[in-house]
Amino acid sequence: MCRWLAYSGSPVSLEDLLFKPKNSLVVQSKHSQLGAETTNGDGFGVGWYGRFETPGVFHSTEPAWNDRNLRELSAHAQSGRVFAHIRASTGSPVQQSNCHPFRHGRWLFMHNGSVAGFREVKRDLAFAVDPSLYPDIEGSTDSELLFFLALTFGLEDDPSAAVARAVGLVEETGRAHGVDWPIQMTIATTDGETTWAFRYSSEGRSRSLFRSNDVLTLKEQYPDHPMLQGLSDDARLVVSEPLGDLRGVWREVPESTCLTIRGGDEKVEPFTPTRS
Repeated sequence: MCRWLAYSGSPVSLEDLLFKPKNSLVVQSKHSQLGAETTNGDGFGVGWYGRFETPGVFHSTEPAWNDRNLRELSAHAQSGRVFAHIRASTGSPVQQSNCHPFRHGRWLFMHNGSVAGFREVKRDLAFAVDPSLYPDIEGSTDSELLFFLALTFGLEDDPSAAVARAVGLVEETGRAHGVDWPIQMTIATTDGETTWAFRYSSEGRSRSLFRSNDVLTLKEQYPDHPMLQGLSDDARLVVSEPLGDLRGVWREVPESTCLTIRGGDEKVEPFTPTRS
């Protein structure tokens, strides 16, 4: 599958997020501890928000551990909201248009998991995408199609409800084609102001997902930790697997959950797909 992180808070360098932690995303691209695959070398992507209305994105088909341009970019770019993703393909080609995070307007979207039986259900799902959105699909992944289904169902107005409808459609369509467990997912999406993260699978055995604890508490617990002291109190991370092993930093996101983060405020709610 894949690994990803979503950061929000005071501006930090991409290098601090992607390279410096003990179990950084770049380390995970070679030696993932909790992923379905140890190696996630089928490309990567980074999305970040700066002074422009839409976020910047950088995609590459190189393994994250072996891309000099990623190292160079990360040492110079800073942002207060960053999405990063390392890819392990579930069958679609290794090409830049298949690398996450995907972008539409101000929105970013990334996914770890798969739509089971995608070859059989792809046509039905594609026909459910709003015709005005369909031309903007650039790649061939189940993940990007899931993003455009969520956009079709109102992601820009109500992200939780839109993702619930998209997942409900995937499950209905999959089961109509004889697929027992149609979807496996951890998803993150953002409009640059709020981050929504989802953990769900049809089987009830979802891929790992963690969120960071309150930074103010962590600063008191680790007063000499340089990275923690440099973060704002509202800084938050959501990750596929912990970036380090400091005690008390990470909490597992429960199964079938929608996590909403805006500034230092977090809301954890049950997530249930909506069926038509």
